[in-house]
Amino acid sequence: MTDPSLTQLTIAQAREKLAAREVSALELTEAYLAAIEAANEALNAYIVVTPDKAREMARASDARIAKGEAGALEGIPLGVKDLFATEGVHTQAASHILDGFEPRYESTVTANLWADGAVMLGKLNMDEFAMGSSNETSYYGPVVNPWRAEGDNKALVPGGSSGGSAAAVAAWLCAGATATDTGGSIRQPAAFTATVGIKPTYGRCSRWGIVAFASSLDQAGPIARDVRDAAILLKSMASVDPRDTTSVDRPVPDYEAAVGQSVKGLKIGIPKEYRIDGMPDEIEALWQKGVEWMREAGAEIVDISLPHTKYALPAYYIVAPAEASSNLARYDGVRYGLRVPGGDVTQMYEKTRAEGFGREVKRRVMIGTYVLSAGYYDAYYLRAQKVRTLIKRDFEEAFAAGVDAILTPATPSAAFGIAEQDMDADPVKMYLNDIFTVTVNMAGLPGIAVPAGLDGKGLPLGLQLIGRPFDEETLFRTGHVIEQAAGRFAPKRWW
Repeated sequence: MTDPSLTQLTIAQAREKLAAREVSALELTEAYLAAIEAANEALNAYIVVTPDKAREMARASDARIAKGEAGALEGIPLGVKDLFATEGVHTQAASHILDGFEPRYESTVTANLWADGAVMLGKLNMDEFAMGSSNETSYYGPVVNPWRAEGDNKALVPGGSSGGSAAAVAAWLCAGATATDTGGSIRQPAAFTATVGIKPTYGRCSRWGIVAFASSLDQAGPIARDVRDAAILLKSMASVDPRDTTSVDRPVPDYEAAVGQSVKGLKIGIPKEYRIDGMPDEIEALWQKGVEWMREAGAEIVDISLPHTKYALPAYYIVAPAEASSNLARYDGVRYGLRVPGGDVTQMYEKTRAEGFGREVKRRVMIGTYVLSAGYYDAYYLRAQKVRTLIKRDFEEAFAAGVDAILTPATPSAAFGIAEQDMDADPVKMYLNDIFTVTVNMAGLPGIAVPAGLDGKGLPLGLQLIGRPFDEETLFRTGHVIEQAAGRFAPKRWW
């Protein structure tokens, strides 16, 4: 009989119990496998569960712990977003076009985690090719948020694209999870599920072995239950990698050591441009609460301007689809994945892509192909890249003026209902969910989302902190202040 309370432990707590031999890695793993079996039908967080592999890895961890050779994550059970290549295990980016694909190699990020002793529980659901803000574009169906509004049984989205990662962490189906963020895909689902998600600086984690969406924007990061756990995970995930020329060769700090450090004297910037029309009063009130928490902790609050913020969303939805149309051209049914026969090779391409890609992926590929086409390249793609430079410069000027971190809302609302926003009728409405997050990707900066409160319906809301390049430590310091002031939130179990 497994002990279900083991799944409630944070990574830091589990690490202590494992080291003290109060619990074994196998017992911890069995507790999570039992939780997944009981809950996954209701939540659809996992696409594939790997119990045999998990038990084998857990036994190996117990052997290393017994020998005194434990790694930094020894015996900690994790979920892996389906975007990360895992050797011999389903890796399909939640898309039909990669049907049956099991790579013969391991992504650098997951290889780093396994080298530190982590245990793989399985592959987590996500928006197809990471394109979406609600986890409704997955070929395997939508993920259900473990949170529900008070007095309402309506199924809510967990956010996207890393919805499976966020839902699994929030519902105690893994101790932590890998995720990726191209325009907010770590921070938005973290805010919707009362988990902590950090998108590190572009280049901090290797992109090798991660299915590409938009190569100049994609970045891996963790989703965890609290700020300390996120710091522990990022320390293991981050590394330089000769196979990814955009990964940066600089030492990976001990992020956990930054958690709990004083923020006295830090300058926290409040950008006026993030006060958007129609922003709910609850989001504004939460933001003000965050300001007060930082001030009470000894930080100095300064008003700043990021004047090109209003152009970030339209520029992002030109740059990201353009890069996606290029990256997704490799899926043609020839060497791997789905193949739909046709009269000739061109017809085979057409039929395979028509059946293999979902509606949102097709929409973005077509937009991207359009903005890169002759006659439109200068008008759209080139102009969007110039805007991107201006957005980056706005942040550089704020940091040059002495700002240490920038505090903003994480999302313009709490989680909404599944099928509530019609992607086909009004895709722009869905894209507006990324309004507070895309600037960070456009500028290549680190950003963290931390749970900060509940709305009037009892649903979680998050605040976002944006940092200087490669200064994730300050985000862990400031994020911890918000976490301590706000407290921690957990969904009422219904599944």
